[in-house]
Amino acid sequence: QVQLVETGGGLVQAGGSLRLSCAASGRTFSNYVVGWFRQPPGKEREFVAGINWRPGFTYYAASVQGRFDVSRDNAKNTGYLQMNRLKPMDTAVYYCAAAANYGSRLAQDFDSWGQGTQVTVSS
Repeated sequence: QVQLVETGGGLVQAGGSLRLSCAASGRTFSNYVVGWFRQPPGKEREFVAGINWRPGFTYYAASVQGRFDVSRDNAKNTGYLQMNRLKPMDTAVYYCAAAANYGSRLAQDFDSWGQGTQVTVSS
């Protein structure tokens, strides 16, 4: 329904920053909650951050609270994940996803997914 493409991943030194983008197609992006998930190597996918269709409401996993900032620009059909003070434990494939649920942290609640972008943090 909504096509998503993540960009902005790469290799960064511990303590550095990266900004991920999630470009969406279609005209209904503003109607969706945008969620960010990540999958570390050898581990299951986990919730990172979310933002509702009104950008005043955001929520985060405890592991990234205070370091990551999620935002969106509905006029550009794009979501963002600003990652600061990165740690080696942040190394993962990062995915953006879209859902109709308010405040959802469950992958099952998200209907559309991007293909993921690799983030590697060196120690």
